Amino acid sequence: HLAQPRSGGERAALAVRLAARRSAIDASTVAQRQLLALIVAAPEPIRARLRGLSTVVAVSTATKLRITPSWDLETRTYAEVLRCLARRVQALHAEAAAHEKAILAIVTAWRPDLLDQLGVGPIVAATVLAAWSHPGRCRNEAAFASLAGVAPIPASSGLTTRHRLNRCGDRQLNRAIHVIVLSRLRYDPETRAYVERRRAEGKTAPEIRRCLKRYIARQLYRQLENPPSTT
Repeated sequence: HLAQPRSGGERAALAVRLAARRSAIDASTVAQRQLLALIVAAPEPIRARLRGLSTVVAVSTATKLRITPSWDLETRTYAEVLRCLARRVQALHAEAAAHEKAILAIVTAWRPDLLDQLGVGPIVAATVLAAWSHPGRCRNEAAFASLAGVAPIPASSGLTTRHRLNRCGDRQLNRAIHVIVLSRLRYDPETRAYVERRRAEGKTAPEIRRCLKRYIARQLYRQLENPPSTT
């Protein structure tokens, strides 16, 4: 069975938006780390204003830093750079939010039924759709599980039969399914009951999570391949 190429259209639009949003978030994280590191080393007049603040408040405060004429060159430079970094962080946050809004619009117009699943938000839904692409691309649910990196990999010692972590497949899709698992472990009573039952059977926490990931991959595949009727 040869793999099919991914389609264009909505899927390609989602993939581009996801990549741009991820880039903005990564760049924002780097800028925040630089800002926090500079605050630690900043001269006392600046450090006194930003000491003990949370990251969000520190960024907001740094954007409003005013340069006092009496400051020396070092202090003025720190203030200018911190203000520039803080404004960059805010701009990147705004860019990421704009991409997320556009992603939600595409998902809502294409497959709004995915958003009804517990733990599936616009980013998770977009990641799943970008990997799945179109009906028939994955020949069955096992192929989709393999694509997501949640297909069990036996690791038997000869006396016991275990399964090890699968590091293959689409890691973004794997991460999206992991987010669904974490959400259901926290908010879904049926999932928590399943965990308790499997734990009583002697399963470890990683093994239970792997079982849940495989179950969610099967559920997503069946929903994606059988869209709800629009009539």
